[in-house]
Amino acid sequence: MSTAAQENEPDPLTLAVIEAGLRQVCNEMDIAFSRAAFSPVIAEADDRADGIYAPDDGRLISQGELGLPVFVGTMQQSTRDLIRLIAEGRAGRPEPGDIYIVNDPYLGGTHLMDVRFARPFYYQGEHVCWLQNTGHWPDVGGMVPGGFSAHATEVEQEGLRLPPVKLFKRGVLDAEILAIIQSNIRVAEQRIGDIKAQAAALLVGDKRLTALIDRHTLPVMRRAWAALEDRADARMRAYIATIPDGRYESEAFVDSDGVVNEPLRITLSVTKTGGTLSFDFTGSSPPCRGPMNSVSATTISAVYLAVRHIFPDTPLNAGAFRPLTITGIAGTFLDARYPRPVSGCAAEVSQRIAEAVFLALARAIPDRVTAAPAGTSGNFCLGGVDPRTGAGYVMYQITGGGYGGNANHDGLSNGCSTIGISKTAPVEVMEQKFPVLFRHVSIHHASGGAGEMRGGFGVHYEIELLAGEARASFVMDHGRYGPPGIAGGQAGAVNVVRIHRGGKTLIPEHLSKDQDIVIRAGDRVEVMTPGGGGYGNPAARTVSAISRDVARGTYTAQEAQARWPHWQPEGAP
Repeated sequence: MSTAAQENEPDPLTLAVIEAGLRQVCNEMDIAFSRAAFSPVIAEADDRADGIYAPDDGRLISQGELGLPVFVGTMQQSTRDLIRLIAEGRAGRPEPGDIYIVNDPYLGGTHLMDVRFARPFYYQGEHVCWLQNTGHWPDVGGMVPGGFSAHATEVEQEGLRLPPVKLFKRGVLDAEILAIIQSNIRVAEQRIGDIKAQAAALLVGDKRLTALIDRHTLPVMRRAWAALEDRADARMRAYIATIPDGRYESEAFVDSDGVVNEPLRITLSVTKTGGTLSFDFTGSSPPCRGPMNSVSATTISAVYLAVRHIFPDTPLNAGAFRPLTITGIAGTFLDARYPRPVSGCAAEVSQRIAEAVFLALARAIPDRVTAAPAGTSGNFCLGGVDPRTGAGYVMYQITGGGYGGNANHDGLSNGCSTIGISKTAPVEVMEQKFPVLFRHVSIHHASGGAGEMRGGFGVHYEIELLAGEARASFVMDHGRYGPPGIAGGQAGAVNVVRIHRGGKTLIPEHLSKDQDIVIRAGDRVEVMTPGGGGYGNPAARTVSAISRDVARGTYTAQEAQARWPHWQPEGAP
């Protein structure tokens, strides 16, 4: 930073106050969104994020601590694409009170269910920045309820695709565009609640950001934004400098694409030079037929979130990403182009990308990196009509899994997915809103990978349909291979899906990907999510730690002895 720039920079105390204020604006948007939303996936599971973006190039100014990390990079790219389309005359020019809606995955998106709203922010008549949020809608049409089509071969089969259009014009909801949306999605009458909640969150952000600028003045705020980016850049480079220079390689695998029952390979080479990290995905599998392609914005965002997992204290703005470069995705399934299907990109492929980053950097800084986490969002959708009320429904269930062990402690059990803070909605809420009964909810027994520090445990649940007929779909992963351990640790248990109907048990051909499975009252769906990988040589685990796990019932004595042969049950000869 030049001397002149430093002289114009606000004092450290003011910078800290502004940084916290920006974060608070985003946090309040997140909270308002969740509290006002109708759908449990937003209201209870918090599958959403809000942020502030620059008016000229869409770079991230701030995002709150309560939003999904995977949306950090995607919403930045989405804002850039919106700005570009406006400049090209392919989207209407912004005016105060406008809100654009877009879910096109090829325009800085993820999958179609992640719907983005963007509102231009004006201060005293000047367009100062953009406010944007993303919310996971339970349904956007397509082949199956919930949008997670495991067998889609083109994006049109996954649902309604929207380019940036003004859903709100000068603060007024456009009834014609709303009618188009509602005519193409299931349970359309319930979406208006989520739409108004999503718009209201941006209005909260508008009011809070106005008050923050009133307090500090616009010139001071702009200087602060620039200074905060520079400081985030410097902080990230300082963290990267602790990594030894060199080239570190890894690979990770997606079970299948849902159509062709063969693994997809992610090949990664990370090169560290000075204060920069380069991520090269050359050699990864080509574009696939099924919905496990990843758009470039999601791929890039997955790298960002993986690095933030390793260095979580880095400030959250565009400056933190300057030292990171991503190459080698062109011509692979990590750079999906129209009309490739993408429903699994954000929830599943992004987690394999993050896993590859963890595995590569574990070779360089094993004390800072965990073994692989469960790495799946456990996407399960159930749609039908409840005969007791005559109302249609789409239930979307996400689940946690085990985190990987690390140098200091065992992995967390039932942790949220790698890509975010989303959590399973409370059982009581799901049973109240949908015709289901949770017959079983527990940890996934013995699912943590063995190591000096074992992996955390996944989740085991079983849902029974109580009335009528429904269609079930799954897009999950790690059913073929468990999350790998590092430094000698063993892999965690794989994902398991079973459908119990008519006295028989069905296991999907693709293990944890299938769609349009008809289930009737009394049929049950059983899911066991993966455990985390183990860290370190299992022979180094203390006998007391193993005995504690056995006493808690998370492993039987026989299971513990198979994983840690140096341990003997009390009283054994």
